[in-house]
Amino acid sequence: MMKLGTMSLNLRNVTATEFARLVYELGFDVIELHTSAFESTDVGYLRELKMGLMKKGLPLGYIGISNDFGRPVDEHPEQIALIKKWIDVADFMSCPLVRVFGAYIPEDCEDEEALWSPMIAGFQEVADYGYEKGIFVGLQNHNHNNVTRTGDDLLRALRETDRPYFTHVLDTGQYAGSPGASGHRESSHPDYDCYDSIAKTAPYAVYVRTKFYRIDSGVEEWLDYPRILDILVEVGYNGTLSIVYEGESNAIDSMQKAANYLRPLINAL
Repeated sequence: MMKLGTMSLNLRNVTATEFARLVYELGFDVIELHTSAFESTDVGYLRELKMGLMKKGLPLGYIGISNDFGRPVDEHPEQIALIKKWIDVADFMSCPLVRVFGAYIPEDCEDEEALWSPMIAGFQEVADYGYEKGIFVGLQNHNHNNVTRTGDDLLRALRETDRPYFTHVLDTGQYAGSPGASGHRESSHPDYDCYDSIAKTAPYAVYVRTKFYRIDSGVEEWLDYPRILDILVEVGYNGTLSIVYEGESNAIDSMQKAANYLRPLINAL
């Protein structure tokens, strides 16, 4: 049965230890941490954090890294080093997966296609490093002026990288056309079908970020989760659904409402 997790970015400026306490109290199955939640990467701190998660019965599903291969190519070694650093942390924390982004398109970019080759080279290097460590590198789709804004774009990145430990973290709200994606708040974009993108990439997903925007009523109003879950079941997905809240109401209450909404849907599958 699918499990429910939740991501530390739901609460800004929260530490990993504080967030773990909340996740435990709310009854989630899994925790996901952005790099910003780690107070340190010193071994002593990581040992203490790992023990705390173990005592709470909370596996660390993935570590979220905010890299950008749209930066000038001479800055890519820094981006690669950043990802490798957190692969090492994931290895120490017994976390199987790190999340990465593709290339954000610079405002002055005249040739988006030129971003692809150096991005793919970066993906290949970090994926090879992850393979050596036994850590998956999961590419998340993203619509905030990123080259991975459609399912076809995401599939291209997976195909061209062509590494066994380079995989996919599916974000239900970040494909172009999503009512919650950048520039299209509240209504779907007529030129894009986010559900088509979800269906295309779901077979490759090892983790799913379930985005919530309007859950005050107890039902998500911007995304059709019965439809999304049908897509995931159709491809045999049985992993974790990570609740990521980006609305304007109380985040903790909304996380609980999202969990209360998804659990019956999961149980009915």
